[in-house]
Amino acid sequence: MRRLDSQLSLRKIEVFCKVAELQSVSQAAQQLFISQPVVTAHLRNLEEKLGTPLLCREGRGIALTLAGQRVFRWARETIVRTRELERDLAGMGNVEVGSAVVASSMSIGSYLLPPVVCDFQLQYPEGLVEVIISNPKAALDVVRSGEADFAVLLVSPDQDTSGLAAYPLWDEPLLLMSAPDSRWVGDTVDRHQMSRLPFISTSNSTVMYQLEEGQLRANGVTSRRTVLYLGHPEAQKEAVRRDVGVCFFTRSAVQENLQRGDMRWVKALDCHLSLPVYMVYREDKDFSQFQLSLRTFLESARPAGLSRFRHTGGQA
Repeated sequence: MRRLDSQLSLRKIEVFCKVAELQSVSQAAQQLFISQPVVTAHLRNLEEKLGTPLLCREGRGIALTLAGQRVFRWARETIVRTRELERDLAGMGNVEVGSAVVASSMSIGSYLLPPVVCDFQLQYPEGLVEVIISNPKAALDVVRSGEADFAVLLVSPDQDTSGLAAYPLWDEPLLLMSAPDSRWVGDTVDRHQMSRLPFISTSNSTVMYQLEEGQLRANGVTSRRTVLYLGHPEAQKEAVRRDVGVCFFTRSAVQENLQRGDMRWVKALDCHLSLPVYMVYREDKDFSQFQLSLRTFLESARPAGLSRFRHTGGQA
């Protein structure tokens, strides 16, 4: 029986994973900043140590063999757990030195989270914090895999949070925004008028859209007319400024627009619209002292003007 011992260096495993992800030796070499012959040598050495082919030709590219698929799953898990352990050990004995990775969704990660993380970095300048911004599902996936220590994001009721703890942080106000002199709406709107407005939104399969719909139904707005789907808040802002329609934004996403006056907040007279922001981490996660400090800082550093979480029932 072949032994998997220290001859399987982490570097060889990393090179193999990058080739497997990209299905290209040349692209892997470019991203790893090493030559193609070095990549090829690492792969051949790894195959020799394991005693089985890991890659095969498929058309003009390469693919994983059955053994390669199995090794890839193991190798990816090995790298993730190793990096997680490195982060944990780096800050184990010193609260001011260490590293942490925080995953987040687009709107929260782009607008609400950066000021809080910057304040923390100023307080702990010897530490290192990385924020990964993606969609909510991907953010939960990297927390579950260990690539991120925790996430700060919006969570929809139908998202899979098995094995994860979800801690409520804040209520983020949801504002209806229009062009300053919109032809569609004035300074205020009621629920009946809202159902007739042209809306800009994200795709109806996204967490943000689902949460918006839930808030509208809870406030008696059973339907709305969507005229344009755009996947990023900045693209949605451009459409609003051009008066294509109105759009919901988290308040942190439009703070600067409100100050500049290039968008208008349309007050919903008979609706209370807000979204819960959660911190999510693995139930079995062991935090270093530095990571615990960041977690505590985020739990207590409520952004100005935001209310504490007021929803009932724990996680969304």
